[in-house]
Amino acid sequence: MLPSTNDKQLIEVEEGTKIIKGSNVIITTLDKVVNWGRSNSLWPLTFGLACCAIEMMAAGASHLDLDRFGILFRASPRQADVIIIAGTVTYKMAPIVKRVYDQMPEPKYVIAMGSCACTGGIFNTYSTVQGADQFLPVDVYVPGCPPRPEALMYGVLKLKEKIMREEGRWGRLK
Repeated sequence: MLPSTNDKQLIEVEEGTKIIKGSNVIITTLDKVVNWGRSNSLWPLTFGLACCAIEMMAAGASHLDLDRFGILFRASPRQADVIIIAGTVTYKMAPIVKRVYDQMPEPKYVIAMGSCACTGGIFNTYSTVQGADQFLPVDVYVPGCPPRPEALMYGVLKLKEKIMREEGRWGRLK
């Protein structure tokens, strides 16, 4: 049973979230609770295509430890909600990446890691896709050749911020 708010004072801790002073009751919206859970339990699918994959592995290793943010790397698209495109995407590989993306459950997010995944990098050739956004809806770009593991961590934190701003079941941004 909720405590009576007549004798208790509501304190707004952030926009849309209040606590009842003197108790452990929080009043907020369901969207905020769901987004909090989603943003704190990202399960990225590792999709290393080139040298950026080494930096992605370093970000998951013990020195930086992405696990402390609730990030657990998955090997199956059915268990992942984020795909990290790490490296050069060729036209031959693009349909496979798209198929793997389509196998992921909703809501799903994309991080383009490295100059090649963001813009095609230095490989402006007949066989290289000029950015993963040519065939996938990219949510966060992490530039660099290759980007440092700290840059990937920053990109993941930016994705968490984006998820917290979503409204509704499938994520309309405010």
